[in-house]
Amino acid sequence: MPWEEAAETALVSNTGGTPLLRRQTTGHPAQAASVHQYAKGGAWVVAARGAYDLDSIQPLADALASAVRNHPTVVLDASGVTFADSTLLNLLIVTHQAGDLRLVAPSVHLRRLCEITGVDRLLDIRETLDAATG
Repeated sequence: MPWEEAAETALVSNTGGTPLLRRQTTGHPAQAASVHQYAKGGAWVVAARGAYDLDSIQPLADALASAVRNHPTVVLDASGVTFADSTLLNLLIVTHQAGDLRLVAPSVHLRRLCEITGVDRLLDIRETLDAATG
């Protein structure tokens, strides 16, 4: 049996939905990635919403690169991140190395990903936007 057939049979959701190998994380409108930026309390805030993977990371990467070049303190409001993979983790590390990055209110999924990989020990993670911008 070819891998695709074996995997498709084994990798389905427990609700009998679409096989996981064919499911797309960023194609759903509710998970579409968006980035909003604004100044607050001497910091530049980049608010990320939606799902971030290889296909959707570029607008956030561009926003963070520009923010780090132009502002002494950059705050990533991650409270609206619904999905993240290693692509976002890599972006967080690169941004941290380039300047003063503060990660605010990461979603449960993103916080767990940071904990599992040890990135939480590298980043400055704050619970609230006020704590990060004050």
